[in-house]
Amino acid sequence: MRIFLVACLAVFCILGACQGGNLRKNFYRQTCSQAEQIVRTKIQEHVSARPDLPAKLIRMHFHDCFVRGCDGSVLLDSTATNTAEKDSIPNLSLSGFDVIDDIKKALEAKCPGTVSCADILTLAARDAVSVQFNKPMWEVLTGRRDGRVSISGEALVNLPAPFFNITQLRQSFEGKKLTVHDLVVLSGAHTFGVGHCNLFSNRIFNFTGKGDQDPSLNPTYANLLKTKCQGLSDTTTAVEMDPNSPSTFDSDYYTILLQNKGLFQSDAALLTAKVSRNIVNELVKQDKFFTEFGQSMKRMGAIEVLTDSDGEIRTKCSVVNS
Repeated sequence: MRIFLVACLAVFCILGACQGGNLRKNFYRQTCSQAEQIVRTKIQEHVSARPDLPAKLIRMHFHDCFVRGCDGSVLLDSTATNTAEKDSIPNLSLSGFDVIDDIKKALEAKCPGTVSCADILTLAARDAVSVQFNKPMWEVLTGRRDGRVSISGEALVNLPAPFFNITQLRQSFEGKKLTVHDLVVLSGAHTFGVGHCNLFSNRIFNFTGKGDQDPSLNPTYANLLKTKCQGLSDTTTAVEMDPNSPSTFDSDYYTILLQNKGLFQSDAALLTAKVSRNIVNELVKQDKFFTEFGQSMKRMGAIEVLTDSDGEIRTKCSVVNS
């Protein structure tokens, strides 16, 4: 019987059910009991000064988890012999590293060598979104350890691009053991934050190479975007992804998506397949979105994590331990 159970567990793990390793609630209860409170307090301080921080930290967490799993590899600096993920083209617009460093400094002062940078980033992303609601919006399991490898090229290969179609998006998420449902739910993070013009300007200026615009884009919205972006090569102008409530975490992303006002091709792609479009229609309901977003974030936060004796607990988030 015991052999049968072990064999079954092995099969489940191969299928991805064991993803998440030994993550658990209150991992630091015995070793650093104030860890999560320190993260929460620091985040509240930073968000009060920088209202755009929740969108930035959610994006950073996503970019971390999709490359080598949620191991804090996106936080590592490049070295003389290696270009790290943060210096890869998709990550050049990431920000908020200073916030993670500030939290890490506070935790090192309280509990040296105990709390991983990977856990700090995961908690910080949740807590930043939660400031608006004055309560934790989803459960975060902890116990991640930090990776020692960060390679620029891996970000280009693993991060879904803003011009992906639905097939490419599904393949990207399936490669991380996430479903189409997770894809649509996590895309809802585009309910706040900004997108740079060069990532969508082809849709309004030169969609097929003939100076035309994407016919799937709401014409009125396309005209508005043309007044904001200077042209195809405009890399400096940023546009709010949710024109209705750009600073608020809500389900409005799905409302504007159904009005064909999704900013990126990857947003519009969610309406091109029946299964994903049906999910979009469900998530217009805000309570439904909040519930599903928390569950998908929990699954994303468990991608290929390092636990137990794997990896390390970095003393400083931007460099591996010597």
